Amino acid sequence: MKHTLLSSPLQGFTDYKFRNAFNEYFGGIDTFYSPYIRLNGKMVIKNSYQKDILIENNNTLNVIPQIITNDVNEFLFVAKHVQDLGYKELNWNLGCPYPMVTKRGMGSGLISDIETIDTILNSVHKETSIIVSMKMRMGYENATEILKTFPVLHKYPLKNIAIHARIGKQLYKGSTDLEAFENCIAHCNHKLYYNGDITSVSAFKNLAERFPSIDHWMIGRGLIADPFLPSMIKNDTTEYPKDRFDIFHEFHNRIYKEYDAALSGPTPIKMKMLGFWEYFSQSFSDPQKTYKKIKKAQNPKSYTSAVSEIFKNAKKIHY
Repeated sequence: MKHTLLSSPLQGFTDYKFRNAFNEYFGGIDTFYSPYIRLNGKMVIKNSYQKDILIENNNTLNVIPQIITNDVNEFLFVAKHVQDLGYKELNWNLGCPYPMVTKRGMGSGLISDIETIDTILNSVHKETSIIVSMKMRMGYENATEILKTFPVLHKYPLKNIAIHARIGKQLYKGSTDLEAFENCIAHCNHKLYYNGDITSVSAFKNLAERFPSIDHWMIGRGLIADPFLPSMIKNDTTEYPKDRFDIFHEFHNRIYKEYDAALSGPTPIKMKMLGFWEYFSQSFSDPQKTYKKIKKAQNPKSYTSAVSEIFKNAKKIHY
């Protein structure tokens, strides 16, 4: 079976700068989902969101924009905006687990509100020609919430439903619920994509074996922690390229340079890269020590020096 790999949208990480660099240095991803567009009640799309999905910023990539909302007018507004840009599909986020989102009845906090889901999907399918796909969790409180949405979701020609096999309350803690995902396969008529804890080639193979009917796989945090993972899955290998850490270092330098140019001052770039290193550090033999080294770097010069040392040591260990 041919497997299709998708990059799960991660707010603050997988924007167009990251996507373009990732695609160039590592490859393996067939489709990227852009981090969600959120309007907050005003019919205005923030500049950063607009820039992220401009065709000229994504011209070598297959990208699907995403929205997070519980308001039908916001959905229609964003649908028109992305269609005007030339996109045919809009992904609806019912998966975000963070309390600041879920408390407002959005993301995974919306899964139990079947009436609102129905109202929005009904209007969008009546009033636009946009193709709608979904990104969901099992629920917010428990893994049966998603099952109750299926009778409503079956009324609409959704392209697919990507399911992260956790509930919202878990955030990213604890294990994925594979039995609950199996239950979704049994009860859902729509095409399902699997998402959650694809962190290694062996983890992927175990999942592919367990769910033989699934051929679309969404990788989120695993793709940042080990950027070689998608291409290794595609090539069915556990062997890294010999120049693994040279490639990784070049990739790091490219995104660092681009974010540094876009952000103002040393603090924002430090915070940005610290976020990435929470994941990057997993690719090194002592993740805790690696992350600590980055955290201790107080200015751009000491940061660059710490990064060089980390990659230099990694090459010594692995060569």
